[in-house]
Amino acid sequence: MSLTDPAPDPKSFFLHKAPEHQAIRRKLHENPEIAFEEFMTADLVASKLEAFGIEVHRGLAGTGVIGILKSGTSEKAIGLRADMDALPIQETNTFAHKSKIPGRMHACGHDGHTAMLLAAAEYLSAHKGFDGTIYFIFQPAEENEGGGRVMVDEGLFDKFPMSAVFGMHNIPGIPLGTFAVKAGAMMAGYDRFDITIKAVGGHAAMPDKAIDPILISANLVTALQSIVSRNISPMNSAVVSVTRIEAGDTYNVIPETVTMAGTVRYFEPADQSLVERRINELCTGISAAYGAEASLTYRYGYPPTINDTKETELCTKVLAETFGEEAVDRNPTSLMAGEDFAFMLQKTPGCYVWAGNGAEGPHSCMVHNTNYDFNDALIPLGARYWVSLAQSALA
Repeated sequence: MSLTDPAPDPKSFFLHKAPEHQAIRRKLHENPEIAFEEFMTADLVASKLEAFGIEVHRGLAGTGVIGILKSGTSEKAIGLRADMDALPIQETNTFAHKSKIPGRMHACGHDGHTAMLLAAAEYLSAHKGFDGTIYFIFQPAEENEGGGRVMVDEGLFDKFPMSAVFGMHNIPGIPLGTFAVKAGAMMAGYDRFDITIKAVGGHAAMPDKAIDPILISANLVTALQSIVSRNISPMNSAVVSVTRIEAGDTYNVIPETVTMAGTVRYFEPADQSLVERRINELCTGISAAYGAEASLTYRYGYPPTINDTKETELCTKVLAETFGEEAVDRNPTSLMAGEDFAFMLQKTPGCYVWAGNGAEGPHSCMVHNTNYDFNDALIPLGARYWVSLAQSALA
């Protein structure tokens, strides 16, 4: 192609390159790596970016990779982010590209997110069409470990100043070729808690000689459900779930200790504080009523993922122009799942978009399931969105 030839249409480009981009995605799926261990993945990403002629920076959050692509004279810059890590799950799929690593699986589609952003980087490096700087952010450790927070803490936005940052996640149950986005809360904040009840153990045949922590835990589980129903405004959404209870060793012994664990989901910061306070009050009060003691460890997780209005308007416009108005759901129901892209949105304006992975068939299987697989047909669609967004944001 000569310097005077027009850039190829992104749709045609990505359809032509689809087999290559699918091969990248499937290689990543076969070789899943969990939080902060994405060494092969980071090497692959860096090598591809360098092959495209993109400057590479490595080391943020350990395995993070930043691609730096400049065009024109504008000082404006944006960030496009993809997550890279897998989950500690044993895959049960039987297709050829299933995980080769026991107990590791790309069960959330981060292999596809990485492939989509690499595909977009390849096109933008070759054909530009923007004025400014694009930072391609390949983030480790989205699952539970807060790699996004670590990148921010280690200076992501200081070393790579940008006016906006954008993210995208596949969502099974949404038809392929459609997208969902809105201003405000897209995803919930989430925290975790651990409770230890210390009582008096004894013989199961003589409960009057003991203080039963299992009975106390049963009362506490029921009471915790009153927090959302009786303390949170009915106009707000929150969830308190006890997900683990452990106690005892045998049939005829009342144990001395019960440990409990669970999760909190919320959208409003005030509700987060209220839930934490009420969990502590209920633990202390109910245990004391039975003559026992309880201790609470409350761990802050990810904040809510909040889209900014201006950036959401841009993303919505780009999606509608690229795929048609009918392909964009402008008022989706927020999800109670958490997302550590929220840490980036706390520091820099931006927008997080959902892309349909498929509403029926195998690609409708929800994420974090042992049978999940990313829909390769989404790669060219997601890449087109990234290209259109970058060229619009840096017009």
